[in-house]
Amino acid sequence: MVLKKGREKPLLNRHPWIFSGAIERIEGDPKAGDAVYVTTLKGDFMGVAVFNPVSQITGRIMSWQDQDLDDDYWHDAIHQSVNRRAWLNLEPNTNGYRLINAESDGIPGLIVDKYDDYLVFQCLTKGIDVRKDQILSQLQNLTFPNSNQPKAIVERSDAGVRKKEGLAQTSGIASGSIPDDGIWFLENDLSFKVDLLNGHKSGFYLDQRDNRQLLGLKSLVEGKRVLNCFAYTGGFSAYAAHSDASQVISVDTSIPSLELAEQNVLKNTPNRPNDEFIAGNVFDVLRHYQEHDEQFDVIVLDPPKFAHSAKDINKATRGYRDINLLGMDILRPGGKLLTFSCSGLISADLFQKIVFGATVDANRQATILKSLHQSADHTVSMHFPEGYYLKGFLLEVQ
Repeated sequence: MVLKKGREKPLLNRHPWIFSGAIERIEGDPKAGDAVYVTTLKGDFMGVAVFNPVSQITGRIMSWQDQDLDDDYWHDAIHQSVNRRAWLNLEPNTNGYRLINAESDGIPGLIVDKYDDYLVFQCLTKGIDVRKDQILSQLQNLTFPNSNQPKAIVERSDAGVRKKEGLAQTSGIASGSIPDDGIWFLENDLSFKVDLLNGHKSGFYLDQRDNRQLLGLKSLVEGKRVLNCFAYTGGFSAYAAHSDASQVISVDTSIPSLELAEQNVLKNTPNRPNDEFIAGNVFDVLRHYQEHDEQFDVIVLDPPKFAHSAKDINKATRGYRDINLLGMDILRPGGKLLTFSCSGLISADLFQKIVFGATVDANRQATILKSLHQSADHTVSMHFPEGYYLKGFLLEVQ
């Protein structure tokens, strides 16, 4: 793969993506998924990439050195990524976290999450997909801090992004077996049930772990009325209930998710007669509370990705503005708002401007108590800023 003149700068800065427009020519006859050398027009070696002519990102650098993508490569790359989390000392209090975070760990297209003694992996690119067996072999031989090896490995290669790579969606148990009634794992000593085969992403939003822990502060939620919007399986709700919130209301469109949310809340804090689990559109539910002068002390707004491409940014901006305006309208003076965007195309600066606009429209004054982001196991490479996608604020709203 030979780059056009002057198009080598991103690679000199170690950004791993090579777009089709940066390529002068492809030498030889590589097939989709093959490893190829990347050189400048002068012939200078830049790295080893996996090739996919179907994708707009035609090349993804797997190594900046001249090496084969053989078993030794995968052993070293996977173990380096896993060992990178050791400083966090998550185990045994937390045994659900990300082991490999794709480009941010130098392995474009591969995501691996751990839930107790079970692994979930996602192959998001052709280059990873064709090496699935090599990767699976390495994952099966991993040893966890409790000295156990994986009881099962589940594939969740069902993300929509695979279509851009010319790949069909696929999922299932790749090795071992999982209990029919689901898996329980620990997060900050709280227990959560996860559906590895059917849940969103790999089954749980592990990237919010550090932010959920804020609702584990009794100083923030004890005796308070908490509203958790886009609650999914009740991560934030379980923390708030465990911290003795007077009432926790969880809202989501999915009834199965809310059923899991109720299990998660009651597993950690039994006897919660005042809590509610509401199936409905969050915008509609918030408007209902607004019309009926309902008030809350703490509100969590953790919506799904609003911007999937650049053309969605304006619409996403309006969506974030509306949801924050509605939230502020039903927040008691001095109440706390945890608001998030997981859209990578919405920068932290833009998100702050959107939330600021909502405070003006709501005629409220807000103070940023804490800027929020993805948990540390969801690494962000300095060379791949796109890996920083989750941003948010803990606000006090007067």
